[in-house]
Amino acid sequence: MPERSDTVLPTPPFDVLRLDHVVLRVVDVERAIAFYARALGCTVVKRRDDLGLVHLRAGASMVDLVAVDGPLGRKGGAAAGDEARNVDHLCLRVEPFDEPALVRHLHAAGAPPLAPATVNFGAEGNGPSLYFHDPDGNTIELKGAASP
Repeated sequence: MPERSDTVLPTPPFDVLRLDHVVLRVVDVERAIAFYARALGCTVVKRRDDLGLVHLRAGASMVDLVAVDGPLGRKGGAAAGDEARNVDHLCLRVEPFDEPALVRHLHAAGAPPLAPATVNFGAEGNGPSLYFHDPDGNTIELKGAASP
């Protein structure tokens, strides 16, 4: 049975539009690229070899691949297994991206942002992102519109 809360939170100051991207930690980036191309028709949009990161187009969204032995991937620990995670974070495209309103809302929801917003690459290009954790420690990113 879901946990009941008598606390009523204010309506979020944004609408979730769609999944922007999901980040998967992989052992072999090239093998994963070939699989996603063959199985789903995904194509490489951008590579960040300095981070061990590859962005794949998946319809209107992105699947990002992070090498477990690369700079970003090492932060997640060992490769997927009984004691290690494989999904890095969930990213939701929101509108509007009003950072002060988002920060206030997240604090009220008990999920303070991990840091100030930064500009990151997503399905629409470079745009603002704000990260926080859910109660289980999963990282969630709220992503604003790409800069023109």
